[in-house]
Amino acid sequence: MSTSLLYHAFDIRGYKYVNTKYQDGAVYFTIRQEQEELRCPVCGTRKVIRRGQVQRRFRANPISSKEVWIILAVQRVFCLFCGVVRQVKVKFAPERRSYTKAFARYALELSRHMTIKDVARHLHVSWDVVKDIQKRNLQRRFAKPKLKKLKQIAIDEISVGKGHRYLTIVLDLKSGAVVYVGNGKGADALEPFWARLQRSKARIEAVATDLSPAYISAVLAHLPHAVHVFDHFHLIKLFNDHLSELRRKLYHEATAGMQKHVLKGTRWLLLKNPENLDPRRKEPERLAEALHLNQPLAMAYYMKEDLRQIWQQPDKDSATAVLEDWVNRAMASGIGMLIKFAKTVALYRRGILAYYDYPISTGPLEGTNNKIKTMKRQAYGFRDLEFFKLKILALHETKYALVG
Repeated sequence: MSTSLLYHAFDIRGYKYVNTKYQDGAVYFTIRQEQEELRCPVCGTRKVIRRGQVQRRFRANPISSKEVWIILAVQRVFCLFCGVVRQVKVKFAPERRSYTKAFARYALELSRHMTIKDVARHLHVSWDVVKDIQKRNLQRRFAKPKLKKLKQIAIDEISVGKGHRYLTIVLDLKSGAVVYVGNGKGADALEPFWARLQRSKARIEAVATDLSPAYISAVLAHLPHAVHVFDHFHLIKLFNDHLSELRRKLYHEATAGMQKHVLKGTRWLLLKNPENLDPRRKEPERLAEALHLNQPLAMAYYMKEDLRQIWQQPDKDSATAVLEDWVNRAMASGIGMLIKFAKTVALYRRGILAYYDYPISTGPLEGTNNKIKTMKRQAYGFRDLEFFKLKILALHETKYALVG
């Protein structure tokens, strides 16, 4: 085996081939490092004196189905400048690892098409070795995303386990990449992000969040000049939650058996958009019957449809007029739920209408959250939280295909 083959096959240079051994179905290549290649691993000087050797072996790319090992007596040297004895660096292997850099690259390439378990089985290594290779690669590439070019971001949290375990996600709305993953939820989870953002000197133009008071106060404190857009999907969802409560309350208050029968099972019909009602299941007729029997429920339902019109106007002035009209009608309805929600809309008027300055939302982040849940489900969970967070930061490079 020539030295050039050692380089081209296993990406090992600066070493001399010694011999080959075949044992227990594996191939062992012994190599050595020449005296002129020895350097102090700290200062880099060649003025060193040999001080013994430590024999090590490194996993290399397999040949067919056979395991391949590189055997090297790693030299210990005394540095004439530093005055201490150290072990020289192994150029072709990561520090403190028993595999070559070429082996790590091969494992990463296989990981694009196979699970960690499958890669480990194919390469005859443990699951932890492949996971370590992936984790080191993710740390190198994604541990500290660059924030300087951030302009528009979305912030939301995601549940990642039982017992109210959450992660807070910050998404770059321009690139679609996750730029921060914080432990927990609320203002405290974002503190490390604000510190990094300040050091990066990024100029954030707009932020999209839900109506959480924690996010509102955090954005106001750290991004006072950014436009804060309240996500309209969260506002509609909040209204739907109130609408469900109203239906439940009216059902329990209903006395006539017929009225209870009609109201029962209409929750999802109320939450659906009119265009999504299924005529084959007579959903439009069932909804119309429920609304006909109960005036407060009908009023709340039609007000929900009118609320959606706020974000469908040609300009901000028109949207302002629609919003003001909606608030006035809700306040005059005499229905407690609508009055309470009208006060919420009036309170957050500025952030709702900011959509017309920056038409952004947390919608892309909701899509990212769905990918995170899919990734977690496919992996049957993650024991290593740091590894999980790194996988989230790299999620924009992951491709999902529809199958079946």
